[in-house]
Amino acid sequence: MNEFAIDVRGLVKRFGDKTAVDGVDIKMPRGAVWGFLGPNGSGKTTTIRMICGLLRASEGSGECLGYDIATEAAKIKLETGYMTQKFSFWGDLTIRENLEFVARLYQMRPLRQIVDKTLENLGLTHRQNQLAGALSGGWKQRLALAAISMHDPKLLLLDEPTAGVDPQARRDFWDEIHRLSTEGMTVLVSTHYMDEAERCDRVVYLANGKVVTEGRVEKIIERSALITFRAEGEGVRRIAQGLKGKPGVDHVAYFGSALHVSGTDRTLLAGAVAGAGSGDVNWEEVRPSLEDAFIALMAEAGADMREHG
Repeated sequence: MNEFAIDVRGLVKRFGDKTAVDGVDIKMPRGAVWGFLGPNGSGKTTTIRMICGLLRASEGSGECLGYDIATEAAKIKLETGYMTQKFSFWGDLTIRENLEFVARLYQMRPLRQIVDKTLENLGLTHRQNQLAGALSGGWKQRLALAAISMHDPKLLLLDEPTAGVDPQARRDFWDEIHRLSTEGMTVLVSTHYMDEAERCDRVVYLANGKVVTEGRVEKIIERSALITFRAEGEGVRRIAQGLKGKPGVDHVAYFGSALHVSGTDRTLLAGAVAGAGSGDVNWEEVRPSLEDAFIALMAEAGADMREHG
């Protein structure tokens, strides 16, 4: 058995004269939880769809769960659970009816017992007779996860599954992801949330259709070579604009009520922040965050030139 759940090389996808994905390589071990990050339009969804056989690659090759992505897409789909960005189940059916329908699609037996167990595992039993269309975002998300995981797939592909749901629902969702992972499932999840990315074994960052970096969070931060100073106090918003463009200042970004000022030249950066905000701002050097590193990566990636061939 191939040690990799996903092993793709040189994936390219063109739509007409636009290149959406441009030479993506991913080797993802079985049983891992990987984060798939990048700005909107970076190629994450298109890559996921090529991996699971929903889209044919224009160039490149690879295997998913040991099956060829070009010639064995049907086998990949049977062993994969794919959660789309938009809720894609039936709003005029109850939670139970949705799960029963999915179970019938996979010819699962005994149907009632399997659905009962799925409802229990995902905390849906007490809501099983509610219409799916009347659920909040968090409960719709939980129903979708139940539906795509009930046939015990070997791989879950989750495309921005927590967008638009509250923090508690996001936390509960990730608890389920890690529970499924401990049971042997491999998970690739795209997300915009840095705290979610930090829950993953490794992350892959896409920009402009290309892989910019891949690895463990701490190594990505280390490779960025960033130095970051954090400012707190009543005057931080007043000084932000003045810091931009100063020698040594590469990035200025808000983190809640604090300001992060980052660069790669410690001497120039320290000189830029020295005295900024005078007595109503407190400065300290901090470990750069993953978001700091990704802001730097986006700057390195530059403008998206895919439209221009």
